[in-house]
Amino acid sequence: MKRQSSYLLQVAVVVFLIGVAAIVALFVTPLVTDGGTAPTFVYLLTMCAPLGFALGVVFALRSGRRTR
Repeated sequence: MKRQSSYLLQVAVVVFLIGVAAIVALFVTPLVTDGGTAPTFVYLLTMCAPLGFALGVVFALRSGRRTR
């Protein structure tokens, strides 16, 4: 069980960081392209941030101690 739960944490962190990088790219793109908009896939990748956060919450709930 420990191996699977640490894998879930790694996936959550990677997905969250992809989402954060997409959010940064979303705000940097108009500055670099003189007001142009980011491609559609950047908007879609921003959804990875809340997905990664949700996976992190699932990891925390699954790895928490059980009460007796």
